[in-house]
This record gives sequence, structure tokens and C-alpha cells, in this order.
Amino acid sequence: MNWQLKAFAELTTTELYDIIQRREQVFVVEQTCPYLDADGTDVNALHLWANSDTETVVAYARIFLGEGGDGYSRIGRVLTAQSVRRLGLGRELMQRALEVCHTYTPTLPIRLGAQVYLRAFYESFGFVAISKEYLEDDIPHIDMERQP
Repeated sequence: MNWQLKAFAELTTTELYDIIQRREQVFVVEQTCPYLDADGTDVNALHLWANSDTETVVAYARIFLGEGGDGYSRIGRVLTAQSVRRLGLGRELMQRALEVCHTYTPTLPIRLGAQVYLRAFYESFGFVAISKEYLEDDIPHIDMERQP
């Protein structure tokens, strides 16, 4: 795997296109969930992804580093391509995303909005639920946090 971490301004147009294409494939097409993926916040995020020898963006996460009064960093849009699921790449992706947060904001907690069926996966990284279950785009979610 070839891992990349870039701020929005560092992305090439091809990289940005590949990222958005994969996010739409997973979150819009596979999950049958029409929503606005290009939500205007990508410009404020770090983009972490892996390309394989045969595919682009087989794993991806969007990271917002806490600053000012935010009080926490945030990991979102976590995905793995269908072709690489169940190979442990999701675990490697989350470990790398956590390392990014701890490198740049070591004293801040990390939050994410998890699809409920992935709750145990995130708990295995030390995340705990901080909200009740709620529907986001008709998919059950729960907010979770990991302390530094």
C-alpha cells in the first residue's frame, strides 16, 4: 500500500477526483444514501488514503485537527473499498488516523460519528459512546470519543 497524507491545497485534481469518486461509491452508491458528499469542509481537513498496486483510494479518512476552542480533533468519512474489506486495512487506516491526531493535537480527545454497526470496531481503538443513537441520512449513528 502507498499511503498519502495531504492538506486540501496539496491535493492534485486527480487525487481529489479519486477521493470523491471512492467516497461516493461507498457512501452514496453502496449504502444507497443520497447526500451531499462535497459538503464544503474538505478544504479544512487533512486527507489520509492508501492506493494499492491496482486501485486508487482503497482506504480513506478525513481528519479535522482541533484548534482554538474546538476542544477535540475529528475523524470522518472512514472507508475501505469493497475489494479490500476484511483484510485488516480498516484497522491500519484507523491506527494511522489516530497517529496523525496524536502528532498534531496530542492533548485533545478525538471524536467521530460512527455507524452503529461499527461501534465495536471503534471501541477496539478506545472510543466510547458519548451520545444516544440517532439517524443520519436514515442510517443509525452514534457519536464516539477517545481520550488522549
